[in-house]
Amino acid sequence: MKYYVFTLGMPNVGSWNGKWSGSGGNYCVARSYPCPKKGSERLKNVSSNNYHYYNFGDGWGASVSIREIEKKAVKEIKKLSQGFCGYDWMIDEIEKYGFIKGSHS
Repeated sequence: MKYYVFTLGMPNVGSWNGKWSGSGGNYCVARSYPCPKKGSERLKNVSSNNYHYYNFGDGWGASVSIREIEKKAVKEIKKLSQGFCGYDWMIDEIEKYGFIKGSHS
């Protein structure tokens, strides 16, 4: 089994004051993947690129960074995380397509 942590960031903020209300938070999700098998696209898509960016088109932009972790770190990550702010769909799209496709791609 391989384990990866996905970390959400907001490098581009389009708010009136230039701040994201969630800045300073720890927004991580840990996911596990069966050991690589021939044709394992989901794991291949996750492990092939460790940084993804999504432009919302309104001045806001989100980033998802990915790194492999050991199983023992999963519990601690889940404990310290404040969730993924409803952007879990970005992880799903990275798994499926290898990038964040979004609705306007």
